Amino acid sequence: MAGFFLGIILGIIGFLRIAAWSIYSNIYGEHWLRVGITVAVSLTGVVLWGTLSGSVMPMVMKRLGFDPAASSAPFVATLVDVTGLVIYFSVAMIVMRE
Repeated sequence: MAGFFLGIILGIIGFLRIAAWSIYSNIYGEHWLRVGITVAVSLTGVVLWGTLSGSVMPMVMKRLGFDPAASSAPFVATLVDVTGLVIYFSVAMIVMRE
């Protein structure tokens, strides 16, 4: 639940930032609403995925016989970075499609 609420809060902040910049400049063009939705949904998904993988990875590492404190941090960071890009581009592909 914490990851969900944090993702929602960050998604709202990201959307509001894009909405505010679109008032003062034309950086996002006529598609600012779609860009804002893409950012909001992607942030929510990435934070949810990061929370889930960050809580499950130490248990998996312990079961495999590794030190969960030392080995899970690099794996979680790499996993969340790579899958975060996949989540973002997947959401962008769906939302930005005309």
